[in-house]
Amino acid sequence: MAEKRDYYEVLGVSKGASDDEIKKAFRKMSKKYHPDLNPNNKEAEKKFKEVNEAYQVLSDPEKKSKYDQFGHAGVDPNFGAGGGGFNGGGFDFGDIFGDFFGGGFGGFGGGQRRNGPKRGADIRKIIDLTFEEAAFGCHREMSIQAQEKCETCGGSGAKKGTTAQTCQHCHGTGQIRTQQRTVLGYMTNVTTCPHCHGEGKIVKDPCPDCRGTGKVRKSKKIEVDIPAGIDDGQTIQLSGKGEAGDKGGPNGDLLLTIRVHPHQMFKREGTNVFIDMPISFVQAALGATVQVPTLDGPVELKIPEGTQTGSKFRMKGRGIPSIRSKVRGDQYVTVNVEVPRNLNSKQKELLREFEEDKNYKQKKSFAEKMKDFLNK
Repeated sequence: MAEKRDYYEVLGVSKGASDDEIKKAFRKMSKKYHPDLNPNNKEAEKKFKEVNEAYQVLSDPEKKSKYDQFGHAGVDPNFGAGGGGFNGGGFDFGDIFGDFFGGGFGGFGGGQRRNGPKRGADIRKIIDLTFEEAAFGCHREMSIQAQEKCETCGGSGAKKGTTAQTCQHCHGTGQIRTQQRTVLGYMTNVTTCPHCHGEGKIVKDPCPDCRGTGKVRKSKKIEVDIPAGIDDGQTIQLSGKGEAGDKGGPNGDLLLTIRVHPHQMFKREGTNVFIDMPISFVQAALGATVQVPTLDGPVELKIPEGTQTGSKFRMKGRGIPSIRSKVRGDQYVTVNVEVPRNLNSKQKELLREFEEDKNYKQKKSFAEKMKDFLNK
């Protein structure tokens, strides 16, 4: 039985990482190993599941506390079960002996019964959104291909009017047990029944529509409301919208991973929006009221007299809504003063008249420091 990796190691963060650091690491790792971006890559699929499992624990304060205190045992639902007495410390003796002998030992048993209800597989899709759609939310309709329960046979796999028969070789258990006497005692070997393939039942007259599988592949339309404030790399889970289960098992889920296209003007950090905006030399020197693009449309911003290039202004509440609280972040505007070019002679003369050190505090200060430096 493989030992699980440390969840902090899986996400590549330290044990003292903040919630934001854990969330950021999860986004990065889930995008890296997402099955849609790594088709037919079993190793990437394995790592994607590992990353999701780690995030489910470390993003939950209660589970994270138990994990920090007890490790994997603290978040294992089977840990401490039994109400008392020795329970094997969470070990599966069937698996342990199976590693050595290829089956059970002393009646512990091995192999897995397959004739019980089984949950359907999850379906993973990527949804592309514009910057604005992610910020304010949107409604989407999409078509997916999924295995659905066969309506003709009701999912039994048997032809209408017939039923699946209990396998006479394994008596419905899906397993064949054989015993062998050894110097260590009796060894029980458990293998999957080759006649029913572990199902416990045999369909003699298969349904013509599903050919005995109990499921048919269909195209179905899915409607989903994308919440305002969702970010690139986050996943929406639609329970029960995945592949159909087996033997009455529940459907899997539909997992929609969000991919937000970059904006030509705005950049996003959390719920805050950032924009770089050029202003003229005159606007910076004399001050002005300018029109600033925002997610809500153009909004006036007052530029004070003497504004320097690189100055940053905050526009409160003009950012992106929080996906949880719906409170909007802010927009930050960084102004860049554009120096005029191709001046005529009159304009140049006017600027030369203006060129006095008293109008430039930083230049005057630098000149004084330079004078002191040269006189040493």
